[in-house]
Amino acid sequence: MAQTNINIRMDEGLKQEFDLLCNELGLNMTTAFNVFARAVVRHRKIPFEIALEPNTETLKAIAEIQKAKKSPDKKLYSGFSELLKEVEADV
Repeated sequence: MAQTNINIRMDEGLKQEFDLLCNELGLNMTTAFNVFARAVVRHRKIPFEIALEPNTETLKAIAEIQKAKKSPDKKLYSGFSELLKEVEADV
């Protein structure tokens, strides 16, 4: 199989930590990146979760929904279609 080179940029400190960990595992960085690439191709996804923490606006909306669920005077809808049916019925 033909080989090719790739160049990547990363923080110097991260590179040093990554290199140390690879050495502890008995790998070099090239082998570690190849393991990662093979896992991505085999599973057709990144082999670990990549997630963002919700921002302030999202956290506020979640809190409002949780509060509304506890309030007997608030109507909650299971989805947009349910809300739309009610709006159309009022027209």
